[in-house]
Amino acid sequence: MTTSTSRGIAQDTRDTSRSLSGGGRFTLLAVACLTIMVGTVVAPGLLSIASALEVESHASWLITLPSLGAVLFAPIAGRMIDRLGAYRALTGGLFLYGLLGAGGALLEGTVAVFADRILLGGVTAVVMAGGTTLISEWYHGHARLKMIAQQGMSIELGGVIFLFVSGVLAGIAWQLPFLLYLLAWLLLAMLWMMVPRQSPAVPDETVGKSGQQALSASLTSVYLAAAMAMTLFFTAIVMLPKRLNLLGLNEASTGIFLAAISMVAVVAAMWMPKVSRTLREMPTLALAFVLYAASLFVFQQAESMGVMSAGAVLAGMGFGFSIPLLNHMTVERSHALVRGRNLAYLTMAIFLGQFLTSFLEFLPGDGRHVFGFGAVLGLIFAALYLGIHLLKRDSRGA
Repeated sequence: MTTSTSRGIAQDTRDTSRSLSGGGRFTLLAVACLTIMVGTVVAPGLLSIASALEVESHASWLITLPSLGAVLFAPIAGRMIDRLGAYRALTGGLFLYGLLGAGGALLEGTVAVFADRILLGGVTAVVMAGGTTLISEWYHGHARLKMIAQQGMSIELGGVIFLFVSGVLAGIAWQLPFLLYLLAWLLLAMLWMMVPRQSPAVPDETVGKSGQQALSASLTSVYLAAAMAMTLFFTAIVMLPKRLNLLGLNEASTGIFLAAISMVAVVAAMWMPKVSRTLREMPTLALAFVLYAASLFVFQQAESMGVMSAGAVLAGMGFGFSIPLLNHMTVERSHALVRGRNLAYLTMAIFLGQFLTSFLEFLPGDGRHVFGFGAVLGLIFAALYLGIHLLKRDSRGA
């Protein structure tokens, strides 16, 4: 197999001094926004969009089906990245993202519309894993951790921006939010102009085949943490609108509340590298699950918006301390020859957690028992990852 990184090694193993320009760095961070945008673009105008596309009886699937597509196509996306190289895969992914996303406004009927959304999710897996792979090729060590933390910030900040802009556009005409998908073509042009096609060679590319197998084998706990973190986070996102409505909030106020969670996640992702260096990786993950559990417990018990706001802060911190760190851990534990594939599997785990929570809205009641179950689950996983850390520390000591 040939990757952009391995080709760089073959040509010049001494080339480790090249750095990405500010424009190139911005481009790779902006690409990350497309992962959250895939569903949020249609969220504010969901009812009118679903009616126009003749899928009003299954409107919520317009938001959740891209997650299913990412789960189904992630393994293919990973092999494509490893075979073609991250740059070429991302180029194709950005083109198809704009085409399938904007083209969705021209379709009608359940089969055509839902097939388009599933394929769009598959392309999103290519974009997400390809963008992170390029970051891993251009940044190393602490700089890589910092860049991936900023990638997590970009994802959440993109959610805030696109929810607002899409809501404004949907108020003018139901078709206009689909134009936001064409941002992918702008980013494609920026990728061509600002990110070199050839990545620099990096020191860790020389790890042997046995090292490759050992690194890849250690990712099971990372994938499990990713799926569970997104399940707990989106449990709050899915169930909160009904809960907040019982406390007297209208749709606009609910949107602001959810956006506030994303803003907290942006700030937490900025702190994550320092927290991870202080506590180490597994204890930081354990802390994230404690924060998720605490937020869900607060959402279950709160009877005022002041207390609910405390839950929003806890939920945002849980996301900021988990998903960016898991991205970094996947990169650090993956040999370059299979890094794209491993990042695609991480994408699959993330979107699987998100997709599973789409069924929560069908549960009866106001969701309090769901919040309680999620809180217990969060504490179980916090204990699990803290236990993994202690076992590894004891084994090293022995």
